[in-house]
Amino acid sequence: MAEHILTGEKGEQQALRYLLGLGYQLEARNWRYKHLEVDLIMRDGEVLVFVEVKTRASGTYGLPYEAVDWQKQRKLARAATIFIGQQKHQGEIRFDVVSILMNDQKEFNLRHIKDAFWPRYA
Repeated sequence: MAEHILTGEKGEQQALRYLLGLGYQLEARNWRYKHLEVDLIMRDGEVLVFVEVKTRASGTYGLPYEAVDWQKQRKLARAATIFIGQQKHQGEIRFDVVSILMNDQKEFNLRHIKDAFWPRYA
């Protein structure tokens, strides 16, 4: 398996462990609908949280959270709309980003950005 895929999987595991430690509950992991995907769908109390996890082995190409651009946000919002419709969720939602930078010793520097963005379209 490609190194960047393994790095991403390790980052997702770290993010999940971190969020569970905060008391979040896992609803779905790597949820897919056609070409859309959400890394983690969690519950923070009554709030349904759609979490994008970005992991990088270095900061050469920017910090991980910087990769969650408007196009990625748009895809996440579309996926959230579909998931909400399927689950008939009627409460609050939120979009978080967990940004993870892994150093040479395979240690993780995790940054959790709550309410990282709000979709620009209805």
